[in-house]
Amino acid sequence: MDPSTIALSDGPPAVPSSNPGNPDPQQAASMPSGQSPDPNSDHSLIGNFFHRLAQFYSHDWAGTNPAGPSVTKRGLPAPVDSPPFPFSDWTYGGAPDIGAPDGNTYPLMSALNLENSRTKVYGWLAGSFNFSTSAQSNFPVSYDIFPNKIELNQAVVYIERLPDTVQTSHFDWGYHVTGFYGIDYRFTTAKGYFSEQLLQSNKQYGFDPVLEYFDLYFPVKDGLNIRVGRFLSVPGIEAQLAPNNYNMTHSLLYTIDPFTDTGVYASLKLNKQWMVQFGVSGGHDVALWTDDAKASGIFCLNYSTASNRDNVYGCANGINDGKYAYNNLQDYDFTWYHKFNSKWHMATETWYMYERDVPNVAGNVANPIKPELGANGAFCAPGQLRCTAPEYAIVRLSNSLATDGPQSVPQRLCFMRPFAPCFGSGGGGQPGIPFGSPRRRVVFGNFS
Repeated sequence: MDPSTIALSDGPPAVPSSNPGNPDPQQAASMPSGQSPDPNSDHSLIGNFFHRLAQFYSHDWAGTNPAGPSVTKRGLPAPVDSPPFPFSDWTYGGAPDIGAPDGNTYPLMSALNLENSRTKVYGWLAGSFNFSTSAQSNFPVSYDIFPNKIELNQAVVYIERLPDTVQTSHFDWGYHVTGFYGIDYRFTTAKGYFSEQLLQSNKQYGFDPVLEYFDLYFPVKDGLNIRVGRFLSVPGIEAQLAPNNYNMTHSLLYTIDPFTDTGVYASLKLNKQWMVQFGVSGGHDVALWTDDAKASGIFCLNYSTASNRDNVYGCANGINDGKYAYNNLQDYDFTWYHKFNSKWHMATETWYMYERDVPNVAGNVANPIKPELGANGAFCAPGQLRCTAPEYAIVRLSNSLATDGPQSVPQRLCFMRPFAPCFGSGGGGQPGIPFGSPRRRVVFGNFS
């Protein structure tokens, strides 16, 4: 879907850390699910709900929250530190971090005296304001596309139960539900999931149930997880949800690619270094009950070196006949993480995508075919009513751990032709700049 084709005029945690990069919200690092930190007599929470919540954040700010029991992580050692980075293991989509215990701490659950519950409830607020020389839109900068405004980007609530993937003796299960509200909904919206807010009404603020799925974990090989429901599209080095992303804003590459899929997705960890993933969805950014849904294959392969200094992850995602439909992208995506030393690592992503029989909107044909609402057309050769529209891009983030916190320096390149300027891209489809350099800006006052 292309939010930028809809006029803009009428108009993501404090403590829980999740992983980005098609960032699966359940990829975190440390204790097994169901195990919570042991209370510390010097820092136990007392009083009513508000007292306990305030005490939790006070201890957290001082770094004195009680530590949990040490539990061995199955697999390779974590390559980076989280915090300050939003993940500790190289990330993959469509599954929890198999073999890694849940080391998160949960302020709300602790304040409710429910820290030992397998079901967790938590969330965050992410807002921003910007000063811009643009009058109507900051696009292609995303997600802060509204210039010179204070905005609520994301108000998010998670309800989840993580499967225990550390153990290899028995079946376990989990589930996840996300409630998402804010201006960023136009980048996550999938057709059929309350999409009339954007496609028909173009509301500045909207609600999207971005994720809802079940996880079924089986002790097969080094772990098999089967996810059923709506989940984040794979792969990627950036994340829709604020705590999971390196930066507040996003690259052109990420703004264009698919956001969510609905279907069944299996992740089989063969050993510490290899994982294979496969599944079927109804296509990108569409609900299964819409006319645009069609059976689409997903296949991914993930490999880490024995030292875990390098990780490569390749996917063929949403593969079907490739004919024009709402965000029916044939997506071939590849990511590479590399750790230079304890302070420097880089994340690189490149993809090639295309759609067939895309309507020509170049104005060089009689009786042109009108594109589907929320999806772009293509610049085709004169006389062609439809054509194949490819796009390809590459982005690299160089990330450093400085004395005052993590820094991320993006280098990006986005070539997209013969799009107009790019065909629609589901909930996040914004047109890019054909053969152009990214615009740059300074944003003041981001908080999350």
